[in-house]
Amino acid sequence: MIRVKWPVALATVFVLLLGWWLVYTQQIVQQLEENSVLLSRIFAEVQEGLLTQEPTRETQALANLQAMVLETEVPLVVTGPRDTVLYHANLPFDADRLTPEGQERIKEYVKVLDAVNEPIGDPTFNRIHYGQTPAVRRLVWIPALQVGGLLLTVVVGLTVVQTQRRAEGERAWTAMARELAHQLGTPLSSLKGWLEVLRLPHGERPGDLDDNEIASSIEEDLERLERVSHRFELIGTEPELESLSVRQVVSDLEHYLAARIPRLTRKGVDLTVDIPQGLPRVKGNEVLLFWALENVVKNSLDALAGRGGKITIYARDIGGKWVSVRVRDTGPGVPAEIRDKIFEPGVSSKSGGWGVGLALSRRIVEGVHSGRIELLETQEGTTIQIRLPAADA
Repeated sequence: MIRVKWPVALATVFVLLLGWWLVYTQQIVQQLEENSVLLSRIFAEVQEGLLTQEPTRETQALANLQAMVLETEVPLVVTGPRDTVLYHANLPFDADRLTPEGQERIKEYVKVLDAVNEPIGDPTFNRIHYGQTPAVRRLVWIPALQVGGLLLTVVVGLTVVQTQRRAEGERAWTAMARELAHQLGTPLSSLKGWLEVLRLPHGERPGDLDDNEIASSIEEDLERLERVSHRFELIGTEPELESLSVRQVVSDLEHYLAARIPRLTRKGVDLTVDIPQGLPRVKGNEVLLFWALENVVKNSLDALAGRGGKITIYARDIGGKWVSVRVRDTGPGVPAEIRDKIFEPGVSSKSGGWGVGLALSRRIVEGVHSGRIELLETQEGTTIQIRLPAADA
């Protein structure tokens, strides 16, 4: 499947419209310049006729003037008594004024000319009906062409935006479906294992597990299933926000990760938390904010997998209006080619990653909490900053 690069396509359409517009206006300018030259010739002919006293020269000058006027390509029709067509020039069609059919066709065209310009002369003798020069006819179309070009650009732009949003939405739903399946798969597999253990006689159970220990483990898996279900349920709604302590949320996250970091990494990872007391409270949803921070930390854990290192979570007050929470790791950093897209659905630096964790974090932070999540420039490792508005700001 060929992926359309919409910015390139839109730029191409814009360049084509601009090129066509330049050619069109240049043709108008050229015709106006030719008319200016023709007017200068007419002036010179009149001037020479006035200065020359010879009758034959005056007659020749008038004939020359008539020929020059015809060069302007102005449609002209001369009618006499009873609107009989006596002469015509520069009509947009061929007609023989000496035939009845030609007379009728030209008379119909005269009505079109008179609707635009008032005819000149005495209707009982000679009357001149005239139209517009090609340059003027082109100028008449300019406002319509400008509006048409603008509307076309707007339509193409809206189409591009809608297509991109639709594609992003499809990628987001696909990624979230995979993430949901992944998060549900672990506790479901665990429950299936506990069910098999329950079917064993007490003497054959591993570690001489009794029913109470098995029930406690099943309860933990059920709580995890409920937590996963509740998280994804909140993503599709507008959750209620309350005053939260960032220090408490990060403390709960630290406690949650303490038992899981040894299982998630083969080498040691040192988790350091630096959250001072007295930080302004933020207005948010505890479940979703916890999830957003968890996704960012898990991203750091994935970066340190197999190599070990350090993860630091620290928060600071920004002028009493914002609370900044930063997660910094000593991993290899984010590749340059995806730095600008790291928070988009489906974008991941891991070969087997689905690129949903940071995308969900951005949705939670920016869409739900009106905050800001961003990747900061660092000399080494990766630092992601989450800014949350203070509850009392």
